[in-house]
Amino acid sequence: MRQVNKRGAARLAAVQALYQMDVAGTGVLEIAAEYEAFRLGKEIDGATYRDADAQWFRAILSGVVEDQKTIDPVIRQALTEDWPLSRLDSTLRAILRAGVYELMRRQDVPVAVIVSEYVDIAKAFYLEDEPKLVNAVLDRVARRIRGEGRGRDPGKDVG
Repeated sequence: MRQVNKRGAARLAAVQALYQMDVAGTGVLEIAAEYEAFRLGKEIDGATYRDADAQWFRAILSGVVEDQKTIDPVIRQALTEDWPLSRLDSTLRAILRAGVYELMRRQDVPVAVIVSEYVDIAKAFYLEDEPKLVNAVLDRVARRIRGEGRGRDPGKDVG
């Protein structure tokens, strides 16, 4: 269970770092160094960042950056026509890119774990329809890439 928590913290940190790169145009090496030195498992302005699996954080971050030309069309295809990728805000794009990266490249992680982790991250940032959108998009991508969807209620059977 401890490992899942550290990976969950790494996923959240990776989404935040991807967001920062998107908004500020920061490079991957610079942002990874900043997070590892100052954020993961550290306290900032009274808020403690959970201890994260630094290797997992780095793998997601560099994987999304390296595979973005492959990842974005996969997301685009899974979105409905009324939700083009360009309409999504930077946080939502970061969540979907990280989730799709894991679905594509981390066959060792079950689909249900990936989907529920990124839906939970979406819930940390949004109250409305965004978590449902993340669930639907990642589920569609999982069906296409891995031939399996979640097919369960979010929140149940989380590994």
